[in-house]
Amino acid sequence: MIGIERVSIYEPEIIETAERLAVKTEIPEHVIRDKFGLFEKRIAPDTMHASDLAIAAGKKILQDVDPKSIDVVIYFGSPFKDYQVWTASSKIQYELGTVNAYSFEMMNVSSCFPLAVKVSKDMLVSDNSIHNILLVGGSKESQIVNYDNPRSRFMFNFADGGAAALVTRNATKSEILASKIITDGSFSKDVLIPGGGSVHPVSSEVVEKEMHYIDVPNPKGMKERLDPVSVRNFVTVIEQSLEKSGASLSDLKVLLPLHTKKSMFTEITQKVGLKEEQAIYLTHHGHMSALDPCYGLYFAEQRGLLQKGDIAVVVSAGTGYTWAATAIRWQ
Repeated sequence: MIGIERVSIYEPEIIETAERLAVKTEIPEHVIRDKFGLFEKRIAPDTMHASDLAIAAGKKILQDVDPKSIDVVIYFGSPFKDYQVWTASSKIQYELGTVNAYSFEMMNVSSCFPLAVKVSKDMLVSDNSIHNILLVGGSKESQIVNYDNPRSRFMFNFADGGAAALVTRNATKSEILASKIITDGSFSKDVLIPGGGSVHPVSSEVVEKEMHYIDVPNPKGMKERLDPVSVRNFVTVIEQSLEKSGASLSDLKVLLPLHTKKSMFTEITQKVGLKEEQAIYLTHHGHMSALDPCYGLYFAEQRGLLQKGDIAVVVSAGTGYTWAATAIRWQ
């Protein structure tokens, strides 16, 4: 049975509270708590980067799993990594001692965990020589937010962390079912870091104009186009991942989404027929690129939310824009 056997997270020790964010952003603390859905988030120290955060999470799994038994290491974390034009996965493979594994990276910003779980299952189905795949991700996206830029307001919940998951063909805890993905490329230029790429190479102008931070060039235009489709697409990928798994929304027991504003979280859970306590909402961690649903799976297991036979869905969305969901049956 192909499934996720182990999940781990790494939480940086530095905590940034809603009170501190209120000072930095000049947004009232109650708004950050009630509307952003954020009580606090974790910030990585200057000495830790995306690869280090991923390694820290991966090491927790490998305390009980022989590193030499890992056949593939896949990095699914933030594209904001230690260096540009550089594979974090190679460093991670080496530092974890997974000497028999090859490594590569998946880059689809925040939607990547449900995709990485699907790709892992597909690889195990198609290649009998693969037995164990280690998914690892890191996020240090708190570093790319300009709190003085009101256009990036919805990204003030960006935070840091590490996450890892072991996908194996000999799983005993869970079975990976089916996935559904939607991409709407009309949003491809709505959220980006303008400077540092080939369009606007690194220069004094890029730094002076603060183009090295993430930005939303036209927030009003994006909102007008995104609001009518976003929740609908979330519900569609959740529902269709279940249908492709031979189930329906009535079979869904636990939802593991990315961290969004509170109103969107509430609306999505209601539309799929769940109570909010049947979903993991990362009020004390914020949004960590693609890591959120993996964190959710970890906390759902820790809190005993998943019982034998339960179906959970990991679901996320990434700017660009891609909505992705993968269904998992707990054993």
